[in-house]
Amino acid sequence: MNLLRGLLNLVLLALFAWIVLGYVVVFGRIPWGHPVRRAYDFLGRIFEPVLRPIRRVLPPIRIGGAALDLSPMILILIIWLVIGLLG
Repeated sequence: MNLLRGLLNLVLLALFAWIVLGYVVVFGRIPWGHPVRRAYDFLGRIFEPVLRPIRRVLPPIRIGGAALDLSPMILILIIWLVIGLLG
């Protein structure tokens, strides 16, 4: 159980890193070859298949000309719920 909780905490950490890196890439205008961009793309390839079904149920919310994607927050809540159920 401790191993599974540790693994889920590691997934949470990676998900938070992916979210923060997304803001850095978008607002920092990081070029394609930059290591930060490569880390963001790598984590995106891991999380996108997991987030895709959540986005089918809850599509991004339109706010003016932008869209707010709530799927990472839903995934965080699901992981926290599973960790809580593990005790």
